[in-house]
Amino acid sequence: MREIVLDTETTGISPQDGHRLVEIGCLELFNHVATGKVYHTYIDPERDMPEGAFRVHGLSEEFLRGKPKFADVADEFLEFIGGDPLVIHNASFDMGFINAELKKIGRTPLPMSRAIDTLDMARRKFPGSQNNLDALCRRFNVDNSGRTRHGALLDSELLAEVYLELMGGRQPGLVLQADAGGTGAGTRRVARESRPVALAPRLSDEERAAHDAFVATLGEDALWLAVKG
Repeated sequence: MREIVLDTETTGISPQDGHRLVEIGCLELFNHVATGKVYHTYIDPERDMPEGAFRVHGLSEEFLRGKPKFADVADEFLEFIGGDPLVIHNASFDMGFINAELKKIGRTPLPMSRAIDTLDMARRKFPGSQNNLDALCRRFNVDNSGRTRHGALLDSELLAEVYLELMGGRQPGLVLQADAGGTGAGTRRVARESRPVALAPRLSDEERAAHDAFVATLGEDALWLAVKG
């Protein structure tokens, strides 16, 4: 099953107030495992950048000027996400902005039924607790030390980790490496952290001794003894 973890950055809170998208970041999961394929782009919002929004994501009007407009990237964005479920934290916010941009260029909006809202998942699982992305990273020991400001691709990577925890837990090391020639504005490999503390051994001393005694009866030609040697 293919899913797309998605995040955006914007010039403000509501597209109804004239605010626009400035960044989209997407990350592909297959059977809940990151494949390494991502889509990322900055977008020229064709307007000023309010100070409050700049403090959140650090994307200035000067930096965004000359970047592609949404109409220029819509096809490759839609091609990357395909018809697959979209994993989003506070889905109504991001979907509202994406659909406002699609409407501006005469494209069909994305149905909300495609969205898997991790904020709703977290609220059901931890009622009464803080459930923003930083709080969930702390809860699940997801390293967000690089998140000094919001960023659509970084936040998608963190959200992918949080989503897997909300689904029942990560499986470290099970990362499918995608070919470099992916779709969209760029692809790159996403490394998953190895387990910071090794699991405790599951064999007792008695079980280990019994195993060693059994192996000794097999003689020196046993295949795994030869390999081990």
